Amino acid sequence: MAWNQTPERMVRDFQFPDFRAAMAFLNRVADVAEDHGHHPEILNVYGRVRLTLTTHDAGNTVTDKDLRLAAAIDALMAP
Repeated sequence: MAWNQTPERMVRDFQFPDFRAAMAFLNRVADVAEDHGHHPEILNVYGRVRLTLTTHDAGNTVTDKDLRLAAAIDALMAP
């Protein structure tokens, strides 16, 4: 599944078999976000994770920061 992008935000849903797998993914996302100095909004419900990216200091729009972080998150899902 790809990111759903509007001018204001990028959203992607991820599905995992259980809460532990979802949290392991989110821990990796946290490391990548810290490396990029840009942090997603996170919703975690059992094995479902929704990440939302927007750049607040640019007026809640999608910027290169969001695009770069989305690509780095996508890389976490690569086999």
